[in-house]
Amino acid sequence: MPSNRLTPLQESEARRIAAAEAKKNKVANVVSDEDKAKRKERVAKAKDALARSAGTKGDHVAPARAALKLFLQQLNEPKQPDDARFEVLLEAPFKAPPKKRNDRF
Repeated sequence: MPSNRLTPLQESEARRIAAAEAKKNKVANVVSDEDKAKRKERVAKAKDALARSAGTKGDHVAPARAALKLFLQQLNEPKQPDDARFEVLLEAPFKAPPKKRNDRF
């Protein structure tokens, strides 16, 4: 009684061939010179903010520096923060968040 199931060897070979086909059909990402310049400028600003914030103290500094490092790690991701969000990222290590007020009457 013949079975329609593949052997493990056939299955791995089919996956390898499918991956090779997918790689062959992949469209290359084209990045304009303007986007390259913007990315380069953002990287320089982020690295500068990290260097300047190295000696800064406060509870807000570590998460802000982690966010900047995450931005640098995810440069090749398609979704990048807009300009306003990026500026907030740059200022975060140097700006203490407002203190919570405890208004009890």
